[in-house]
Amino acid sequence: MTDSAPQRGTHTRIRPFNTRDTYPEQNLDNDLCQAVVAGGVVYLRGQIGQDLDTRESVGIGDVAAQTEKAMANIAMLLDEAGSRLADIVKVTVYLTDIRYRETVYRVIGRWLEGVYPVSTGLVVEALARPEWLVEIDATAVISAPEAAS
Repeated sequence: MTDSAPQRGTHTRIRPFNTRDTYPEQNLDNDLCQAVVAGGVVYLRGQIGQDLDTRESVGIGDVAAQTEKAMANIAMLLDEAGSRLADIVKVTVYLTDIRYRETVYRVIGRWLEGVYPVSTGLVVEALARPEWLVEIDATAVISAPEAAS
């Protein structure tokens, strides 16, 4: 399911949602989206081990499975934005435990082989839900379509 909010100027918002639906256990009410396309750049919301359609957490207790789902979400959102993994220029990785670093980066490395983005990694005390162990956000610059030969 792809939901897109109307464009505002040159900005396209992909998969808008409200935090009261995503985090019903918290007293929140913020209008957000999973991705914004502006000026040929795709800005992604941090992705975690969560199904974007059902909002169900996946891979609970399994950092590799959560990383796989986060990267699959990134690939799907980039596709919906008219981009692709090869267009990624920056990733930021948030870990709740430094011991997850090798596992997480091996999974990311498989997804981004040959892409060579810049990367920042941080260890944080917690993410928005206690079962989330890793969060990955990415920025991509949409490549111009290749000229037909």
